[in-house]
Amino acid sequence: MTTARTVRPGAAHRIAALAEDALGGPLPVRLRAWDDSETGPAGGPAVVVRSRRALRRMLWQPGELGLAQAYVTGEIDIEGDLAEGLRVMWAAVRERGLHAPRLAPAAQARLRGGLHTKARDRAAISHHYDLSNAFYRLLLDDTMAYSCGYWASEDPGFTAADAQRAKLELICRKLGLVPGARLLDVGCGWGSLALYAAEQHKAQVTAVTLAQEQAAHVREQVRERGLEHRVEVVCQDYRDITGGAYDAVSCVEMGEHVGDAEYPAFAAALHALVRPRGRVLVQQMSRGADAPGGGAFIEAYVAPDMHMRPLGDTVGLLERAGLEVRSVESLREHYVRTVAAWHRTLEERWDDVVRLVGEETARVWRLYLVGGALAFEERRMGVDQLLCVRPTRDGGSGVPVTPEDWYRGLDLP
Repeated sequence: MTTARTVRPGAAHRIAALAEDALGGPLPVRLRAWDDSETGPAGGPAVVVRSRRALRRMLWQPGELGLAQAYVTGEIDIEGDLAEGLRVMWAAVRERGLHAPRLAPAAQARLRGGLHTKARDRAAISHHYDLSNAFYRLLLDDTMAYSCGYWASEDPGFTAADAQRAKLELICRKLGLVPGARLLDVGCGWGSLALYAAEQHKAQVTAVTLAQEQAAHVREQVRERGLEHRVEVVCQDYRDITGGAYDAVSCVEMGEHVGDAEYPAFAAALHALVRPRGRVLVQQMSRGADAPGGGAFIEAYVAPDMHMRPLGDTVGLLERAGLEVRSVESLREHYVRTVAAWHRTLEERWDDVVRLVGEETARVWRLYLVGGALAFEERRMGVDQLLCVRPTRDGGSGVPVTPEDWYRGLDLP
């Protein structure tokens, strides 16, 4: 007599059953577990669960951050198109409002103190921007501009570096920089705008950053380029900037770090720092009206304490501070292309990146860049250039009524 053998389900089937309970519906991707068992829809990306630790993360409050933590640590992986896998998985998680687990890999930010105190802001900026100048030199192009480029040409030979130079030139034109103009660059990064404005437009630039690594890099570039007479580098909090009457103030993708409650005071500071008829350019990321913006992963791993609001809210805050918003230009599609260029470099130089920052941080950046591109592509996030002016008492602005020259010849060689 032959006795039928009972086939016990593999780990993948048990994980899928629990995940489907949490998701409230069928598993949206194929699942493969550490024991080679598989389940889920055929075709498309497959999630590979490499360890039981990943299972604990996904079952204890299974949310976007938990999935990200497991990916960063290598406990899960995605075979096939990473962007498509993230799109399917995170959409299912977000739709059901699930929460993240409490296990945190080493690469996750751990900040202390009151939100947006000077000490905590310094730690938040350091977590992201003091990672390694060598890493950012590898990831970015020779402009070292870590912000959205301006893709002014569809020519295949128009590179990411060309897009950054076009962006820098556009900002200088919108600010109306002339030789000798005093420019305050708040959150100067690795100095791309400060150096460009000094070299190409002969401006007198004060470059401000909270990140020690960035300040050191900009000072080195100032010395190498012989710009000591034109560029001053200051490592301090924007709240400690003194003086005023600048001809122009720029803030390129730094306003996201200010915080929601602090933004009115930040906008007031921009107004106070610029002279009447002086211009302020804010390039800043936004979130859709009904979207979470960067999401839990980006804010936990990449840019802690970052706050994004819908574009209209920021316009209102700048206007309430006394600035007149003269121009708003969306760069959302430009950021999709910019992030894609950074991601290509990351993959092409993967081994070098791992040697510089380690496997876990490299995986953080892979997930960050792919997920960030999706957020801009799907209109959950945007980025805009807002040109403002501090009007005179009689309403004078000095801004051209028809500023076509801003865009002429931006496909720079």
